Amino acid sequence: MRVFFKLFFLILLSIFLSAYSPNHKNLKKIEMEIFRNNELIGYNYYFFKKDRNIIQVSNQVKFKVKLLGATIFNVESYGEENYEKNQLISFKSKTKQNNKEKFVNLKLDKGKKVFVINGSSYTGTAEINNVVGNWWNYRILEAESQISPISGSIKKQIVNFISEENIKLYGKNFDSKHYKILSKDQDLPDDKKLNFDVWLDKKTGLILKVKYSKMGDWEYRLKSFN
Repeated sequence: MRVFFKLFFLILLSIFLSAYSPNHKNLKKIEMEIFRNNELIGYNYYFFKKDRNIIQVSNQVKFKVKLLGATIFNVESYGEENYEKNQLISFKSKTKQNNKEKFVNLKLDKGKKVFVINGSSYTGTAEINNVVGNWWNYRILEAESQISPISGSIKKQIVNFISEENIKLYGKNFDSKHYKILSKDQDLPDDKKLNFDVWLDKKTGLILKVKYSKMGDWEYRLKSFN
């Protein structure tokens, strides 16, 4: 019975996302602001470009956490995803976290139908149904596992629907679907676990807000898109 309800939920989720997903081919830019303990500390921008059958999504993330005037956490990251007919064919990123360099180089092996990953935390292959864990992509709510956009590690996940909610962002009201993303393996250390609350706009299919707690309360908020 439990398996039946899980399957039923996944079917409904797939139908919902297909019906309300945005036409990413026509998107040019998504701007998200990053807050920690309700204080603006940085941004997460996505830029979309189409060249024939290839859609390129460029990602910029930058934030800084200060304590008593001193910087205690500083992240700057750049990434690029390439899709051909809605299939991810490559992804690369470089991240500087304080003084530590992290990276991902991912390519699709079309013959073997697997992703080949060379990352700072993982080197090997991954199934092609994995999704890069960036917040522009609603498909993260369909996937059974996600690839870290910073280190290339693969994280299995469980997605649960919480409720329909009306939320307010930047003076605007949105009808949303609230989901919870959790690590499938609950024996992982707390700092390795997935534990995200995600709000999806019912009208556009865009992710409106992401919330989690790790050394403070964090939120990524959709400020604008075009």
